[in-house]
Amino acid sequence: MSEHGKKYQAAAKLVDPEKLYSPAEAVKLAKSTSITKFDATVEVHMRLGVDPKQADQQVRDVVGLPHGLGKNIRVLVFTAGESAKAAKEAGAEHIADSDEMVKKIQDGWADFDVAIATPEMMAKVGKLGRVLGPRGLMPNPKAGTVVPPEDIGKAVKAAKAGRVEFRLDKTANLHVIIGKASFSEQMLYENFAALMDAIKRARPATIKGVYLRKIVMTTTMGPGVHVDPAGAQSLEV
Repeated sequence: MSEHGKKYQAAAKLVDPEKLYSPAEAVKLAKSTSITKFDATVEVHMRLGVDPKQADQQVRDVVGLPHGLGKNIRVLVFTAGESAKAAKEAGAEHIADSDEMVKKIQDGWADFDVAIATPEMMAKVGKLGRVLGPRGLMPNPKAGTVVPPEDIGKAVKAAKAGRVEFRLDKTANLHVIIGKASFSEQMLYENFAALMDAIKRARPATIKGVYLRKIVMTTTMGPGVHVDPAGAQSLEV
């Protein structure tokens, strides 16, 4: 068995696969079972009781995590003129204000984590749907990433502070990062509480049955810790 395998097996023994842990217990276990030499990412995976094929049962929104993500978020902004200057001042790494930049992205360049656009640039951005869409990078008004020029600075700062978008995949699952293994238990707990609050608020009105079916918290390459959905639902920010 490889060294990685031994580490994983030892970490997995600390987790009871049959048990539903409270959010606080899950955070503690996720941190203590992180096995990577680098600062692992802490992720939450959720199965929701919705039908992703129904337009009125989509779950998509953004949440500002109180302690951010523990990494530098690289922001690209589709804008021009004065708002380009505001975007740079707010910390945006890249400004896409030319056809050359649009072509560069079309050719596969994607050295950024969040894309923001002003409405008048959406005609150009629309050409990049096939490239940005599958990567979850397409600017969208619902996600707060299509904003008027006067709000560009605010949007860039929010993105860099740890504003996370979550959206349902085709199998009714959500996958969201809530921080790093180096975060304190309190920081991860508060980020998780903020995420749960946003997911509860994003519940479609047409859902009648159980909304939160399954929640698993894990670190990069670490074992999954099952979180009690009832406990997660009762969290308060």
